[in-house]
Parts: sequence; structure tokens; C-alpha cells
Amino acid sequence: MSNTTLPKSEVPLLSARDLTKRFGGLAAVNQVSVDLWLGQIHAVIGPNGAGKSTLTNLLSGDLPATSGTVSLREQNISGWSPEKISSNGLGRSYQKTNIFRSFSVWENVRLAAQSRSQPSAFNPLHWWRSAFNMHEVNERAERAMELAGLQNRRHHVAGEASHGEQRQLEIAMTLATEPSVLLLDEPLAGMGVAEAESMVQLLLRLKKDHAIMLVEHDIDAIFTLSDRLTVMVNGQVIASGLPAVVRADNTVQAAYLGEDLSEEH
Repeated sequence: MSNTTLPKSEVPLLSARDLTKRFGGLAAVNQVSVDLWLGQIHAVIGPNGAGKSTLTNLLSGDLPATSGTVSLREQNISGWSPEKISSNGLGRSYQKTNIFRSFSVWENVRLAAQSRSQPSAFNPLHWWRSAFNMHEVNERAERAMELAGLQNRRHHVAGEASHGEQRQLEIAMTLATEPSVLLLDEPLAGMGVAEAESMVQLLLRLKKDHAIMLVEHDIDAIFTLSDRLTVMVNGQVIASGLPAVVRADNTVQAAYLGEDLSEEH
């Protein structure tokens, strides 16, 4: 069962208040608030079109909010660019795997780590420095590879890896930027049983040192992983709290789950 203890820190690492995103007359996200705590996985579920991916894009800066605020470690980041938000400790993955398919697994992760070591404008020789000699970059890449469990796949061509390994690689690339907050958009999508179990174990390892928001359709994985659970329908939150409580909520069952999930399965 998932952890139901109190948050480990006094304040959430990421906090959103009354986030709203309108496209014309449509409110894709309507006054949604969410807190992400260190050491916890906060799952967001809902039917297609519920606004889950839009919420993720608002938190990461990929979309500007119509109204509402987002704070990262108590600093208001509303209106920041995705690059600035990322450099301040927020990493995300996407529904569609986003890797350099012709590069090796190691090269993908090293490039992600290298994005955190921008050359100095005052030292033009930095541009000619070999990537192999960037020891701090290589160390970050090695740590990310180890966390993601990809050490034995380092020389494999990324595009030839299995679907599950490519999803692991995308998370490793995110980890190479050394984020404290992870936004993961359907990391288990399209996986078989063995690959999904491997991903579940990876996420459980990662949550100790991160605040994680997980958007996912795999209900079994959600109730295995999540410490907090938010359910969205038509851009709005209809329930949020401990998974066991949300699971038994009649409104949630009627609007989304469509079945009695009050018993273990």
C-alpha cells in the first residue's frame, strides 16, 4: 500500500493555486489547486479531455495560465519560461517519448546533463572543450543512468531500445538536469506487464528525493504508487485526498471509474 504519512517538509516543493486555462470560451483547466511534497507521489487521473496534460503544461510553463499562480519552493514562477523553470529544479516527461533516436542511451543522458552547463560568454574557449572532459556533466549523467537502471544499456542505440527502456531513458534525461520536482505524463503508457512493473519500481525509488506528480491511466499502478490522488473531470477537480478515501467516493466512481473500487483487487 502507498505511504499515508504526513509530508516530510513543512511546505510543498510545488504549489498551484486556482489555476485556470481558457481556450476561447472553453475552460480546459478551471480553478485547480495542487501541492506536491518531497517524498510523495501525487497522482492525477481522469477521463480523456479532463485537463490533466493541460495542467501539467501549466505547471511546467509550457502553457501560460489565464489566471492563478504556481510557486516552486515558495517562489512565484507564474509567467516564467519553461527553460527558466527547468533550470530552477522542475523536470518533466511527455506523453510522446522525446529522445534522440540515433544517439546512444549514454549520449542522450549526457546531452541532458550538459544542458545545465552552459558555456560562459566570457570564456570563448569553453565552446571548444570536449564533452568527454566535462567531468561534472559526466558525473550527473552517470548518477541519472544509475537511478534509472540503465547502466547496462549505455551503448545501445536509443531508437532500438524497447518502449519501456525508451521511457526509462526519458526519465533518466530528466534526472540528469537534477530536478527536485518531477512531472510525469503517462510514463506507463503502452507498456507490457514486465515493463510496467519495472517503471513502478523506478518511480518508488525516485520518490524519496523528489516531489512527483504522476498523470496516468493505469489504475492498478495509481493505487500502488500514489500517496495523494486528485481526480479531474471537464477541467475541474471533483475529489482530492488520500487514495483510499478518493477510491470510495461515490462521485468519483460515477463520473470516472465506473465501478466499485472500494475493495482491494
